[in-house]
Amino acid sequence: MCGIAGIFNFKDEACLSDLQLMSEAILHRGPDGSGVFCNNNLAFSHRRLAIIDPTDAGKQPMVSTDGRYVLSYNGEIYNFKEIREELKSLGYLFISDTDTEVLLYAWAQWQQKCVHRLNGMFAFSIWDSKEQKLFLVRDRYGIKPLYYSFNSKGLLFASESKSIRSNPNYSRNLDVETVKEYFTFQNIFTNNTFDKDIKMLPPATIASISTGQSSLDFFQYWDYKFTEPQGDIDKHSYTEELSHLLRQAVNRQLVSDVELGSYLSGGMDSGTITSIASNNIPNLNTFTCGFDLSSASGLELAFDERRLAEHMSAEFNTEHYEMVLKAGDMERSLPLTAKAIEEPRVGQSYPNYYIAKLASKFVKVVLSGTGGDELFAGYPWRYYRASSSSNFDDYIDKYYSYWQRLLSRDEHKRVFSSSKGEKEFSSRKIFKDVFASYDQPLNTPQDHINHSLYFECKTFLHGLLVVEDKLSMAHSLETRVPFLDNDLVDFAMQCPVDLKVNNLKEVIKLDENIHGDKKNEFFKRSKDGKQILRDAMNMFIPEEIISQPKQGFSSPDASWFRGESLKFVEKSFLINDALIFELMEKNTIVEMVKEHLSGKKNRRLLIWSLLNFEQLLKEF
Repeated sequence: MCGIAGIFNFKDEACLSDLQLMSEAILHRGPDGSGVFCNNNLAFSHRRLAIIDPTDAGKQPMVSTDGRYVLSYNGEIYNFKEIREELKSLGYLFISDTDTEVLLYAWAQWQQKCVHRLNGMFAFSIWDSKEQKLFLVRDRYGIKPLYYSFNSKGLLFASESKSIRSNPNYSRNLDVETVKEYFTFQNIFTNNTFDKDIKMLPPATIASISTGQSSLDFFQYWDYKFTEPQGDIDKHSYTEELSHLLRQAVNRQLVSDVELGSYLSGGMDSGTITSIASNNIPNLNTFTCGFDLSSASGLELAFDERRLAEHMSAEFNTEHYEMVLKAGDMERSLPLTAKAIEEPRVGQSYPNYYIAKLASKFVKVVLSGTGGDELFAGYPWRYYRASSSSNFDDYIDKYYSYWQRLLSRDEHKRVFSSSKGEKEFSSRKIFKDVFASYDQPLNTPQDHINHSLYFECKTFLHGLLVVEDKLSMAHSLETRVPFLDNDLVDFAMQCPVDLKVNNLKEVIKLDENIHGDKKNEFFKRSKDGKQILRDAMNMFIPEEIISQPKQGFSSPDASWFRGESLKFVEKSFLINDALIFELMEKNTIVEMVKEHLSGKKNRRLLIWSLLNFEQLLKEF
């Protein structure tokens, strides 16, 4: 896990001092070493977090022995040893034990087709000096981020947008359209960022540009495809295969030359990963983040999972560490989390910042359970809205109504009514465009849910991955996600919906953000998802964990904003003139904040997003 940055000018020589500033901006991603490659108008930098073969033999940017290829790479290739043996049989010689060298020669041998052989997480740049061509590549799922800025003078790229912004030739400009997109979905579905001239390379995409070329070419080499199998379904066979694939995925991702640990939230996803990992690593380090619930109510009373995590820690004989967050921790961490995450994504992410900070004190690599819910239908209450439809547009309308997580269409118009000179904004079109290349049928309830799983993997999961990477790497910590092993994902996409969702005929209606005490009702209704995953996990974790309803990893901010953090919220939006009011209607925002403070509505996600956006605007 590392950080990369680069400059590719069309005419002028690449300035090394500019590149140095870009590299220093992402020092946190690679404090173990740095390297630079420069050749006229092209320059690469690399910040190294040494995980595999920490010797100087793994130093980057790495140049092939014939001098043709130059690689700057961020990530881990978990099957690199198998690829290495294949390359050896083809005559390649290796001087290191790194996956970097394997990736370099895999590209030399198979060019762009090598991505289909890679099982891992990666974002890399590679220069072909013979063809005078630069490639930017990102992994299937978007686990590792990669940003770029392209104009008439050339191309800037980096692991984080702050690296691009640190280049003296870059001028920052707020992208109002993306701000509107975020305040609809609490996420960004497009490849845009809050900076108008910085884009994120989409997952599973190769971008390329040649010397003398005036535009970037993009090629999507993979996509999710959830399909229903033909013929009879043998539940036992599916469950056995899933158990095997879970073991295989976790064991693959244990490869490391430094100490490795695991998050242990108290849920079954992280519990299963920890169970398998602990069989291979005695006294595995595990980490849990809990919350002070003294003022919590409703669903929030279940947010602290320390008891279950402690139970599993004893079961698996791990060396366990915990921290407890209080209301004031959000306020204290806000400048740091906002800077780290750059553009906010799904949920309230500061707990991720704190748990990564805790883990980084003991290990350099940590395993996470991210991905299980999105692949195996862990949110059954979401699917009822779109479990049947008369046509595709009807499906979009039904599902779109749920994903307006911050502002509804009418609220959106009120909040941004003062925006001038901006083109008509259509969040529905952005939503629909997520399915632009998805060509599966939409006839049965199973088809509808598969479409929803596709959407959640493309948007919600990708948002989670961006958050996970940014907030862990802020502490020089590598996060691995075993559920996004290629073989496991391929299985999940072909697994029948009937094995994932128990109550397919009566998909549950539930609003996660309704105000009031709905704890028991939520628990009763949230056990219908991920059934095959629950069945497969029987051999790994205690039944008490498997039978637990979905709880999630969230803080009790709804209560904190009305209590311990009330003065902070009031100071931010009700007393002082905030920067957000230059773009948003003050009276409308004040009204919405007061709705939450009075208990009339649950606006916790909106308040969190406004606080983050205010912090980010201070940097513009």
